[in-house]
Amino acid sequence: MNDILTIEHIVKQYAGHRALDDVSMNIPQGSVFGLLGPNGAGKTSLIRIVTQITAPDSGRLLFKGSPLISEHIRHMGYLPEERGLYKKMEVGEQALYLGQLKGLSRAEAMKRLKYWFEKFEMQSWWKKKIEELSKGMQQKVQFITTILHEPDFLILDEPFTGFDPINAELVKNELLALSKNGATIVLSTHRMESVEQLCSHISLINQGKKILEGSVKEIRKQNKSNTWEVHYTGNKIAFTNALWAGFELVDIQEDHEHNVARVKMLGSNTPNELLQNLLPQVQILGLKEIIPSINDIFIQKVNESEHAVVAA
Repeated sequence: MNDILTIEHIVKQYAGHRALDDVSMNIPQGSVFGLLGPNGAGKTSLIRIVTQITAPDSGRLLFKGSPLISEHIRHMGYLPEERGLYKKMEVGEQALYLGQLKGLSRAEAMKRLKYWFEKFEMQSWWKKKIEELSKGMQQKVQFITTILHEPDFLILDEPFTGFDPINAELVKNELLALSKNGATIVLSTHRMESVEQLCSHISLINQGKKILEGSVKEIRKQNKSNTWEVHYTGNKIAFTNALWAGFELVDIQEDHEHNVARVKMLGSNTPNELLQNLLPQVQILGLKEIIPSINDIFIQKVNESEHAVVAA
């Protein structure tokens, strides 16, 4: 998979505060790329550099293999966390204006807006002023104006803020459709469930430094602890006694129907060997490997990086 954006050794300093400290990352073409990090990690500073709102102090960016220049902006769509609609303007007038700013003719902008307004059931909003709309309704307008010119590269900063679950699902489905049609999407969000559902790749930054990057599948695989969840019925003591030195019992939760135990495999022991030990003693109802969630990995890596800073 080729990279649509390459970020090399970016440094950004603000009045004694280093917002980005030698940050490099590669965003694959056609990916949904999660840009993750706690508040103040440097995500917005990096986005502002990519969208050429500000410039880095050092380092460089390549867009489709060429140094990033102002001409590339027309291939991008950017939805900032701080929304920027004009409160007193009518919805339709503003959407047309923003579409034309992005290089569409008035006729083409009108045609595309008609399609999206019908799809999102927004036809009755055309003559309303932005200030008459709820936060979620304003968000839908801004989302449409962000994707109206069909950019190759989308940057969405907290795109689900203000949405109820139905509209959040609607936007998620549209993002998946855009990705399927070839768009690359950078998603900056604190909502880890959105990352799990949407992202193929992630990069995690904290305190201005990148601490993790790669495909979601590989990162989860690399961070697993060889721990398995066993659903069984039978005696807890018999279960525990069946585990010999090659296995570590993490915990057992008991209920009236069946028990759930978490067992860590030590050394080169396999699930088959675990079952061979347990089957004579208890009835096994299910066995599955515990793969850490992106949220678990996020918390672990942020804590590790902060402890490393304190230790240094």
